[in-house]
Amino acid sequence: MAEAPDTPPLQEPLAELERRLIDEYLRSAGQDPDEVRARHDASSHELLAAASTYAASRLAEVETRAHYVRSLRGEV
Repeated sequence: MAEAPDTPPLQEPLAELERRLIDEYLRSAGQDPDEVRARHDASSHELLAAASTYAASRLAEVETRAHYVRSLRGEV
């Protein structure tokens, strides 16, 4: 089954936020996110792993807060 060329690919609901959090982490470490992603050395892999961990923890925080707000509204 071929994909329609005018249909955008599906993305995770928080994918853009995750990417921005990773970029924020890399910038706070004094790095350019595009340059770090282009490199393939051990240092860049370590930075990306740390940035991913940071983003995951922040996303968990966002999801926890959203769940809390939904519970206050009686939606859960």
